[in-house]
Amino acid sequence: MTAIKHALQRDIFTPNDERLLSIVNVCKAGKKKRNCFLCATVTTERPVQVNVVKVKKSDKGDFYKRQTAWALRDLAVVDAKDAAKESPEFDLHFDKVYKWVASSTVEKNTFISCIWKLNQRYLRKKIDFINVSSQLLEESVPSGENQSVAGGDEEAVDEYQELNAREEQDIEIMMEGCEYAIANAEAFAEKLSRELQVLDGANIQSIMASEKQVNILMKLLDEALKEVDQIELKLSSYEEMLQSVKEQMDQISESNHLIHLSNTNNVKLLSEIEFLVNHMDLAKGHIKALQEGDLTSSRGIEACTNAADALLQCMNVALRPGHDMLHAVKQQQQRFSDLREQFARRLASHLNSVFVQQGHDQSSTLAQHSAELTLPNHHPFHRDLLRYAKLMEWLKNTDYGKYEGLTKNYMDYLSRLYEREIKDFFEVAKIKMTGTTREGKKFATLPRKESAVKQETESLHGSSGKLTGSTSSLNKLSVQSSGNRRSQSSSLLDMGNMSASDLDVADRTKFDKIFEQVLSELEPLCLAEQDFISKFFKLQQHQSTSGTTMNEVEEMDGIALSRSHASGVPQTVSSEKDMIRQMMTKIFRCIEPELNNLIALGDKIDSFNSLYMLVKMSHHVWTAQNVDPASFLSTTLGNVLVTVKRNFDKCISNQMKQMDEVKISKKSKVGILPFVAEFEEFAALAESIFKNAERRGDLDKAYIKLIRAVFDSVEKVANESQKTPRDVVMMENFHHIFATLSRLKISCLEAEKKEAKQKYTDHLQSYVIYSLGQPLEKLNHFFEGVEARVAQGIREEEVSYQLAFNKQELRKVIKEYPGKEVKKGLDNLYKKVDKHLCEEENLLQVVWHSMQDEFIRQYKHFEGLIARCYPGSGITMEFTIQDILDYCSSIAQSH
Repeated sequence: MTAIKHALQRDIFTPNDERLLSIVNVCKAGKKKRNCFLCATVTTERPVQVNVVKVKKSDKGDFYKRQTAWALRDLAVVDAKDAAKESPEFDLHFDKVYKWVASSTVEKNTFISCIWKLNQRYLRKKIDFINVSSQLLEESVPSGENQSVAGGDEEAVDEYQELNAREEQDIEIMMEGCEYAIANAEAFAEKLSRELQVLDGANIQSIMASEKQVNILMKLLDEALKEVDQIELKLSSYEEMLQSVKEQMDQISESNHLIHLSNTNNVKLLSEIEFLVNHMDLAKGHIKALQEGDLTSSRGIEACTNAADALLQCMNVALRPGHDMLHAVKQQQQRFSDLREQFARRLASHLNSVFVQQGHDQSSTLAQHSAELTLPNHHPFHRDLLRYAKLMEWLKNTDYGKYEGLTKNYMDYLSRLYEREIKDFFEVAKIKMTGTTREGKKFATLPRKESAVKQETESLHGSSGKLTGSTSSLNKLSVQSSGNRRSQSSSLLDMGNMSASDLDVADRTKFDKIFEQVLSELEPLCLAEQDFISKFFKLQQHQSTSGTTMNEVEEMDGIALSRSHASGVPQTVSSEKDMIRQMMTKIFRCIEPELNNLIALGDKIDSFNSLYMLVKMSHHVWTAQNVDPASFLSTTLGNVLVTVKRNFDKCISNQMKQMDEVKISKKSKVGILPFVAEFEEFAALAESIFKNAERRGDLDKAYIKLIRAVFDSVEKVANESQKTPRDVVMMENFHHIFATLSRLKISCLEAEKKEAKQKYTDHLQSYVIYSLGQPLEKLNHFFEGVEARVAQGIREEEVSYQLAFNKQELRKVIKEYPGKEVKKGLDNLYKKVDKHLCEEENLLQVVWHSMQDEFIRQYKHFEGLIARCYPGSGITMEFTIQDILDYCSSIAQSH
């Protein structure tokens, strides 16, 4: 084992700067017995690293190779399996458990003992040893002795030193000089011993020969010692002198240190004083401006602004640690606080006076705008107040309570002022809408029921505001006055005698212009006030996607928008944008109710106005949302737009309901139904209004609903008609609808236009066929019988042999319809058709021409049957196609 240990040291560990301390021959437990060696090594360089190395003998040769190495610090547990009896098995717990079987128990114990010593010395007892006997671990030895034992073991290892290259070379030369150095080692050793004795003797003789020189050397040494003593005496005296100098220098150094420390403190004190003076000293001019500065002139406002900024800088200076404990600093801070409070109180009082004065001055100008549909301009007042914007920002940063109080006072004063201006403005708009003066104003403010009755009465007497209630007739008016009145909102498709076409177009144009003027005046007023609030109160306006968008308005069907009108001081808000909106809501709280009242009045005057209002309001909402979707103006107009949209939808629903309830006279012919003509009027007007509108989708939806209702109502009236044939009612009305849709070219009603044309064509054909069956009734019955026989399987040329359909019967039937009789029948048919058709649609010639073509077709059909079923009989009709054309032409010209 010793030879193997030296071989491993030489071949494997020495090249890696390692020393081999212990070795054990092992094999893995439970597997094929393939031996290997576990070696405990330490590095020769500092810091020392301890490893457990697995070495395996190569299968091809007698050399060894390093297979695996583990750091000893990674070893967690050493398990000897059994401490009571000898066992060659043991386990090492690294990253996993390695089970080994040693070649002998002694080697195992020696290896474990070495591991234990290395653990004691380098790892401070980090490894756990289990199932190991106490004797092996030397538990009875104190820790200090253990260290010494471990050290002794390492020192014993250190006694072995490897020869260097020169030593190896000398030994080789010496061995080459002795022929038996290798063959007879003992003789070689005796030779070396004899030579060593000879050398020792020579050395002793050399020493004895140099005794005289030694004595001389000793004498010289004594003399040198005396000189050394003298030098030491001189050095002692010099040292005493240097010590005195050192003490003096120490005193000077300490004095200089104190002087330097004093100077440093003085410099720092001066720096602190300069800092306080430079940053906490307010100029006398600034103090005077804060106490007595003129807040009415531009120069005084600028001086006060500069003084306020300087005061704010002094108050916000970042004091260094300890400054706040200085009495002078406390006094100065108190003085600044008093100045701030005094100036804030003076500024708030002055601005409150300015707000009040603005309200009085603006009220004096209301009379100038009372007769005009314009709102007073607040730009001069905004311009004057914006001079205080920086002071308001200062007040916001220094005294938020007074800033909030000013905000509340501004909203209170301005809300009352704007309420007076806006209400007067809307009164003027209502007067202009009704076309009257004092009486019109009273009329505009009447209760809904009385107002509607008065409007209807004036419309019957030809006043400028005619048809300002419902479009009902005189009879309906009397019924409504007695308590059974219908809805007050005007009906575009009312079934009364007075239709919407009786309205004055100029009145509608005037309403459109007035409503547009109202919105055009309100929009810049709100935008200017919002911009002023943002600049004056230093509130930032942020773009947002919130608010009521156009799509949201379109989707709302009867669900009210949530409105929050602030009462009193605005509540705490999460952002300045919300504060702007709350202030605008408080100041202009009357705009939305006034707009709704104006919309209600316009709807009473003429329900056509809902179309104008929908277009105008949609345009203004779209414009406001492009500027700021979350602004007060956008939100308010969006809420009002919902009301307009509801009125529009309600109007359409009323028309559909009234169509469903329509009744026709049983004694007169139907003709073009009133709601069909009124739909034409509605569509023509709507197309002119919505020509370039943003909300075309609303109108398209209304078109679909109305046209379906018109179709259904026409069907219903046609089925209930007693005087006029159903086909005539359908034909005339659907022809009128088709003509209307073709002229207006409404893209969303293309399918309905095709359907109307198809219904008109189908019922025209049906009416023609039904009517033509009567003039040649017997002839029709005869040939229907012929066709029935053919259908039963009788050959056409054999039909003439049937008793009921022989040639004699055919001649007999033909003789009953000579040309004169046919012309008389056609003349009666023309009169009947003329009686059925109405004059408005002018379809008589179209129907008569269709009947002529159908009659000729029947004639040709009869001639063909005669030729096929009665061949060679020479039987023909007593009139020709040319006779038919002449009869029809003469009849049409005679009427």
